[in-house]
Amino acid sequence: QVHVVESGGGSVQPGGSLRLSCTASGILSSIYTMGWYRQAPGPQRELVATISSGGSPNYADSVKGRFSISRNNANDTVWLQMDSLKPEDTAVYYCKAGPDNIDSRAPTFWGQGTQVTVSL
Repeated sequence: QVHVVESGGGSVQPGGSLRLSCTASGILSSIYTMGWYRQAPGPQRELVATISSGGSPNYADSVKGRFSISRNNANDTVWLQMDSLKPEDTAVYYCKAGPDNIDSRAPTFWGQGTQVTVSL
């Protein structure tokens, strides 16, 4: 079955950097977009960055110029390089794997989340 596992979270000071990693085993990687979403305390989970199976990235306005998403050649692992971190970046970061085609009947999978804390 499919497993999505994130790692790389931690606690840093403002201006610091972290690199998150996510591996999605068992997905049809040739047609799946992978990306990162985050959830601060509260009900809302917001998009951070995604990268399609063809390598096309998409970023939230709040992280453009600071975060960079990349994907391996096998298309089963995605990284999020986070630089110039701000306190408002503090959240649980979740990895998502879903079909490139939003109308596809293929399922979407989520990881368990990894905590990122940015504070003095």
